[in-house]
Amino acid sequence: MWEYTDKVMDHFENPRNVGVVSRIDGEGQVGSLSCGDALRLTIQVDKDRDTIEDAKFQTFGCASAIASSSALTEMIKGKTLDQALSLTNQDIAEFLGGLPREKMHCSVMGQEALEAAVANYRGVPVKSAQGELVCKCFGVTDSEIERVVRTNRLTSVEEITQFTKAGGGCGQCKPKLEEILARVLHQTAKEPAGKPARMTALRRIKLIEEAINTEIAPALNRDGGDIELVDVDGHEVLVTLKGACASCPASKQTLADFVTDRLRSLVDPEIVVREYHA
Repeated sequence: MWEYTDKVMDHFENPRNVGVVSRIDGEGQVGSLSCGDALRLTIQVDKDRDTIEDAKFQTFGCASAIASSSALTEMIKGKTLDQALSLTNQDIAEFLGGLPREKMHCSVMGQEALEAAVANYRGVPVKSAQGELVCKCFGVTDSEIERVVRTNRLTSVEEITQFTKAGGGCGQCKPKLEEILARVLHQTAKEPAGKPARMTALRRIKLIEEAINTEIAPALNRDGGDIELVDVDGHEVLVTLKGACASCPASKQTLADFVTDRLRSLVDPEIVVREYHA
């Protein structure tokens, strides 16, 4: 019996956005019934703003597959297509509070369905689906495997199977999986030392919230001020200053010299802080 988080169980027992959107602008289908998991994602796009107006899914699979699909639709609605494409399978897993390692392929399936739906809308090939077919049992290509290994920092064939299902059938592809893994790890080892790992959107938001709640707000509270996080869009952080800070003539200086400095130091050096005005 897998141990699921409360959020996974909530999205499994009460899945959001099940079905098909009223106007299908893009559609992505991944997996297959014969492999045990299948997902169909449909999106409705505001063509003027290049934004996903609605997203719905139909899936056949386990609790993780249903929860991951439900979470994905919630995460992408209202985002531009490029913002949606920046989401990774790790973002989906983090949104759910984590998934068992053996079920991470469900989050990967959600990411691939999104890429397929956007590619379908744009009328272009799906990049991740291109490449040499490695696992015939589950239809996984070498490009898909390489991407998952890099994104999730996998170090074993067993992990590749957990994240993609490749190697989980007849097993004849395992030597090829070992070859791909060795190549990617060798390439990664040759990359410049100290190169920062990509931070997921959800991880950045969590770190920003933590920094504001534990470092920044307490410091402002001591002078009668306060701060509230309004939104995070990439590296842009919108906040509202409250209490004494709201009417302080030096509020802009507070944002520039204190808030921005602390968030860049604790979270990401590229963060830009702006004050939100309703």
